[in-house]
Amino acid sequence: MIRRTTTAALATACAALLLTACGQTTTAAETDTSEKKASAGCEGVETSTGPVSLTDSFGNKVELDKPAERVAVLEWQQTEDLLTLCVDPVAVADGKGFRTWDTAEELPESATEVGTRGEPNLETLFGTNPDLIVVEAYTAEDEILKQLAKYDVPVLATKGADAKDPVANMITTFEMIAEATGREQQAEKVVGEFEDKLAASKKAVADSDAAGTEFVYFDGWIDGANVAIRPFGQGSLIGELGEEIGLKNAWKGEVDPAYGLGQTDIEGMTTLGDATFFHTGTVDPAGDINAELAKNDVWKSIPAVSEGRTHAFPEGIWTFGGPRSAEQVLDAYVSLLAK
Repeated sequence: MIRRTTTAALATACAALLLTACGQTTTAAETDTSEKKASAGCEGVETSTGPVSLTDSFGNKVELDKPAERVAVLEWQQTEDLLTLCVDPVAVADGKGFRTWDTAEELPESATEVGTRGEPNLETLFGTNPDLIVVEAYTAEDEILKQLAKYDVPVLATKGADAKDPVANMITTFEMIAEATGREQQAEKVVGEFEDKLAASKKAVADSDAAGTEFVYFDGWIDGANVAIRPFGQGSLIGELGEEIGLKNAWKGEVDPAYGLGQTDIEGMTTLGDATFFHTGTVDPAGDINAELAKNDVWKSIPAVSEGRTHAFPEGIWTFGGPRSAEQVLDAYVSLLAK
């Protein structure tokens, strides 16, 4: 389930308006959903009403007569972003995987499943009658953009990642989706909360003995008889967030230009000196890499492991997510280090 990239390229790649009319009949499930949205800060969220005209990440114009309400989305960061903006998507790619890997927002069961993120079922997708499709792309020539261009539904293409400034790219993507759905005011609120969290986390680290700690965050998977390890290096979102609050990313190896992700094995991790290790706490259904690492004598000899400085983040923190996932990352760093 982990998104796998190499150092060269990717290897795999609240409803629109809360219903508050007097006399409306709602089911218990609908009431429960409304209560959850209210507690998540979605009560009274304002939506603009005028026409929308914006330019996506690849220079394509997106014109809408009014803000999009029936939004289909094909990647998890953008699914999270819609939910943070209090817009329930009508269609999603791999919602089951989202619920496992991204706990920053709760995806309603009402969203129609349209297949995998890499190969969505277009017949099912367009059967949900979306007025906007949000996708993640890496170039203007991505195959999914060519396929969707054959249909008469507006497409908002967001940039998958940018190692030059991953935090800015995350925010830009979020604000672009907010503009398309008329939720600019909600986006401003959320971005402000993220910035406050960032400042508070930086202070917490500075006030502790964790400032300047060298670290490496990693995930990985089992590749046949081997363990493939993916360090999040310079230009990764999770690495950048760590450095923003006063830590030092110790991974100096080659990384891909989009996600800032490296590639190594157990031997490669022995070169990291006294760096503290962090890793995902979500167990990949395809195989538990950490259980395999625990059996390896070389792994157990690495200082971070032998000295008990290897820490699992809480389960369900999506390392390629939006502002709410980023806040979870910051909380994890602070709770594990700044004690």
